[in-house]
Amino acid sequence: MSGGIDSSTLLWYLMKRYDEIYVITYIYGQRHAREVEHAKMIVEKAREKAKIHHEIADISCIQRLIAKGALTGNEEVPEGFYTDESQKKTIVPNRNMILLAIAVGYAVKVGEREVYYAAHKSDYATYPDCRKEFVKALDTAVYLATIFDPVVIKAPFVDMTKADIVKLGLKLGVPYELTWSCYRGEERPCLRCGTCLERTEAFLINGVKDPALSDEEWKRAVEIYERFKGGSR
Repeated sequence: MSGGIDSSTLLWYLMKRYDEIYVITYIYGQRHAREVEHAKMIVEKAREKAKIHHEIADISCIQRLIAKGALTGNEEVPEGFYTDESQKKTIVPNRNMILLAIAVGYAVKVGEREVYYAAHKSDYATYPDCRKEFVKALDTAVYLATIFDPVVIKAPFVDMTKADIVKLGLKLGVPYELTWSCYRGEERPCLRCGTCLERTEAFLINGVKDPALSDEEWKRAVEIYERFKGGSR
């Protein structure tokens, strides 16, 4: 549970299927650690509908081991779309493998058999650990590692775009006004990094304003998106 659009939508999706859910939010030394506070707010909202166990796992001690790129290293957060080559600077080395491995151990401890994460199609270009091939391979490895208490990895959004996820979330009533996406982790979203532009595009495609932004911010977000789309930075 990162506090962003994808994991928040996944939580609401799962609440339609389960009455009790275990959620983990990780602190791993990420630049945009303010997402953790948003994750807490979202879980509190979700608790109005289901029994949610929320663990905040502080594994920031690993930051020095994976300090590379823009999110855990010292490089600047690049502007532009995820299809841009520069966006590879936002890769956190082996992040999903690390976080999912911990989640699997937690699942075995609490007696659960399914671990979900919100990998989706729009991230394929930049993030190898969001691809179907990775999900399949990791699911096999996890089964072998937990064969006496077998756990499966599930990524129900893996064939969906960010716009598809927002469409689903709007139907489910996800409180997107509480979510945080921006990689820069400043007081307000920068509207120019890969995740900000992807977010703007997803709401535009669905014909609705991003509820996390003020009217003025949304106007500016759309203008910035259209400039980047047109090749003007």
